[in-house]
This record gives sequence, C-alpha cells and structure tokens, in this order.
Amino acid sequence: MIFGKETKAVRPPGFVYQRITTRLSSSEAAVTLHCEGVPLPKLAQKFGTPLYIYSARMVHERYDQFNHAFADLSHTVCYSVKANSNLSLLRLLAKKGAGFDIVSGGELQRVLAADRRAAKKVVFSGVGKTREEIAGALKAGILLFNVESESELRALAECANRLRKTGPVALRVNPDVAAETHPYISTGLHKHKFGVPIASARSLYAEAAKERYLRVRGVSVHIGSQITDAAPFGEAMSRVAELVRQLRGDGHQIDFVDAGGGLGISYQDANADFGRQVREYARILTGPLRGLGIRLLLEPGRSIIGPSGVLLTTVIYRKSNNGRRFLIVDAAMNDLIRPALYGAHHEILPVVRRAAAKETTDIVGPVCETGDFFARDRELPSVQEGELLAVMDAGAYGMALASNYNTRPRPAEVLITGKSVKVIRRREKVADLLRAER
Repeated sequence: MIFGKETKAVRPPGFVYQRITTRLSSSEAAVTLHCEGVPLPKLAQKFGTPLYIYSARMVHERYDQFNHAFADLSHTVCYSVKANSNLSLLRLLAKKGAGFDIVSGGELQRVLAADRRAAKKVVFSGVGKTREEIAGALKAGILLFNVESESELRALAECANRLRKTGPVALRVNPDVAAETHPYISTGLHKHKFGVPIASARSLYAEAAKERYLRVRGVSVHIGSQITDAAPFGEAMSRVAELVRQLRGDGHQIDFVDAGGGLGISYQDANADFGRQVREYARILTGPLRGLGIRLLLEPGRSIIGPSGVLLTTVIYRKSNNGRRFLIVDAAMNDLIRPALYGAHHEILPVVRRAAAKETTDIVGPVCETGDFFARDRELPSVQEGELLAVMDAGAYGMALASNYNTRPRPAEVLITGKSVKVIRRREKVADLLRAER
C-alpha cells in the first residue's frame, strides 16, 4: 500500500485517518482510520473483531504530558492499574519510570509480574484490603498503604507485627468536597464509603504512631473520577495541606501527599488540548502544597490510557423497527460496559470514510439485554453490513471491566508501535471459559 498525504487526526498522535491508494488503481483510494502506521482493516482481517487496539505512542505522550506538568515539584506518577491492567501496558509504563496505584492483591501481582522493581513505587488503596493482601504487600515492600478505616489500621498493625515488616502508612482522608461527575465514581463526600473524615484523622495518626511496625509517612485523598473542573482538586488539596501542617505540629513525619487521580478526558471533543488541561490541573493542585517540602504522588489512569485505545467492531446487521434504525455489531456490553453502566458517551467512527448520507441510528450489541448499546440516536454516515466501526477512547475501563456474560469470550488486545503489531492478549475461546468448571 502507498500512503498519501491526506490525513486527519482524530486522537493524535495515536489515531488518524489516512488516504490509502493501492498500487493498481488510484480509484480504489479510501480514507481509512489508522493506529499509528497500521490501517485498522488490516488488524480486523488478521485478528478478527471485536478487538482492542492500543497506541504505544499515545501512552508515551500522555504520560510525558502528565509528568512534565508537575516537573517543578517533587513527584511520582503512580499509574492507576484498575483503568487497564494488561501486563504489556504496565511494562511500558514501568520502563518510563512510573509507579503504580493498586486496589487489590491481584493488581499487585500484575505489577510484580511486569517489573518486580516497581514494588517500591506502589501505593495500595481500597476500602476492603484483606489480611492476605496486606501481608503480600508488606512482603513485597511497597511504598505506601493508603489506609481507609480504623479497622484496617488495626489489621495492618497486626500483619506488620506478625511479619516484623514495617508498614508505611498514609490515611486516606475524606475532605467532603463535591465534584461534578457520575455519582457512581464520586468518592469525596461523607456519604461515600471511602476514606476517614478529615476531622478524625489526627487521632488515628496518633494511634498509628504508637505501633512498633507502622510508620506514618503521608496523607492521601481521592475525590472521584472523570472530573473535568480542576477547582474541586484545589479545594481538597487546601484541606489536605492544612492537615499536613497540623500533623507535623503533632510530631509526625509527613513525607508524601497522595493526591489521587480523577482528571477527566473529553470523550466528545477530539480537538481538546490535554496538555493545557493537565497544566491547569497541576497549577491548581500544587498551589496549596508549595513550601511544604513533600513528595506528591499522583494516580492518573483514564487520562493516560483512555484515548490510547479503541474497540474495533464489525456491523453484523442493519435493522429497522417501525422506522427506528439499528446497527447491530459484534461487540457488546460485556466487551465495553461503560455506556450501559454509566450512560457514558463514546465517539463512534466508521473505519473507512466514504461519501454517504447521514442517518440517525442506535448502535447495539448481540447480548440479550435492552441495555446492550453503545449509542442511541447517534448521527453517522450510512454504514453497511460487514463494515467496521471504531469505538473511541476505550482504553480505560474497557477491557478492565469486560466479562463473559452470555458465555462470550473476551476480545484480543493488540499494541501498535509505529508499524509494529504485538498481540498482548490472545482472544479467548469458549473452551477457556469452561476449563475451570466441573
């Protein structure tokens, strides 16, 4: 194939439309969506659909933009493993120097499998850490436990005493700060299950300091996910900064502030300037921390990996019910549940762009649920059976939330670097799903 000059970025630098002309006939030219240097139809032909496709270049750029935005303050970017935990993606980030935010013992095992040296940059969050998970993290020598309750603090002390391993502690405080986001992913109010009330923190730090094998090291906060207004981050950090001063006055050594994650991305505006967004986020977040001499821990997930991935799917059937149009595709809610779970918007693009009249349609999957949809009343160029669609910004909470509902094997995943294609997870088979059952 010969690649012409016509390009249109839709998620630069990872995903662009390029005109492809065959050597035989320029009349066969088509404007086709690429991941870096690879046309998506080529990937569909080789690996089938549904298929998750990730751009390594996009991951690199997003991480670098995040890292550089905080360059004037001592910090560690701890990638949030829950957003997408594929081992190849974790290795890619570990090689760039990233730390990791985990919320389970299983995620710790993934980090250790990707790079055992990364344990020293792991922060362990989550309200329900079991003693087995705590013990595993103590043995691995992680950077910090973000403790979320008095009971958890006691469990950590018991495990640390039994193993004679030092447990570095930060309390996750709940600042009672509201953030405009979906209620399922808002975490910073008193009504939520996360963290301890900031007013109760000093007494719990005093309890932690009495324990022989616990070491108070920091303060942690996280107010939610997919937050696009930076102001709530600044409000939360102001309250945390005041707590740090109080704790130091009480005699505690506070080396770290974990600001959590939650910076949102634009699922609808392909031209959104993420660099400017993350710089504004950094300015507001770090303002209250100036002069404290702490190391800032950050937990981005979606903002790095979300736009780095797409879900590729094939139109199986066109259908009309009393004038309402449907495109039935081979991907389903088990492959990407965000639209069904949150009513989330994902831009959906035809992989091959042709001159075609637009139509309003529902894009739905084959799962036996009315909630199995990717878009409703979406205006698209007319797409025919057998053509490909790309569900954009699916890198975060796509494969990570995928299931085998309806006994559907999960998709393959591929990572693109330039023109190089690497399968980073093979497609499941039904036999894989049945293997553990008796």
